[in-house]
Amino acid sequence: MSIELSETNSSPKCHTEIEFTQPSKMFDYCRKEEAANVYTHALGVFLGLIALYFMLLKGYQQQVGNINLFGLGVYGTSIVLLFLASTLYHASRSELWRKRLKIADHCAIYTLIAGTYTPLMLLTLNTSKAGSVLLVIWLIALGGIIFKTLFIGRFKAFSVILYLVMGWMCVTVMDDLVSAMSPLGFKLLLGGGILYSLGVIFYVTKRIPYNHAIWHLFVLGGALAHFLCIYLTAI
Repeated sequence: MSIELSETNSSPKCHTEIEFTQPSKMFDYCRKEEAANVYTHALGVFLGLIALYFMLLKGYQQQVGNINLFGLGVYGTSIVLLFLASTLYHASRSELWRKRLKIADHCAIYTLIAGTYTPLMLLTLNTSKAGSVLLVIWLIALGGIIFKTLFIGRFKAFSVILYLVMGWMCVTVMDDLVSAMSPLGFKLLLGGGILYSLGVIFYVTKRIPYNHAIWHLFVLGGALAHFLCIYLTAI
């Protein structure tokens, strides 16, 4: 379900302006909706850079060690990359670059999920079991990146399910997390996961006006909750 392009404008009209007909492969949103998509995640780039700086600063001051500091850097970088890839993709008007950036955008979801696990498994738990979970998560992320590169735009349901499965694999170490984290940290971790998961409803429900921008807001909320969890309780 998407919208048809007019002959004089490469952007689809907004949900409220036309009936849904046949999909456009490159431009799924009208200019107003696409602008909302850009602005919501451009904010994420800005906030992500701030988060990266303060995490590394606090990690250095707390002398968490080189490996853990590297893990914080991986996590912070994954935040910035996700929001940057999304912003550039939605801002692009070139079909060639839009296709390339769409691949980067979707691949960055895998790196953010794995990146979020990294400081939690290294700093919060730091056990052999946590190390195994982290290894599996990054292997799945690598497989997902290869999958997206080869099959972008196909098997969408599988992709969404894989994102959710990766995100909720933390249940395999849930007891350890509950024991190791403060009540606030666990609430932020759980709240972030719930926000990401609820946002998927808007991601897949194309008939809702500005559905993708709403999804972006849920992603921002989930990322903020997980950042606060790690910054306040893990470092």
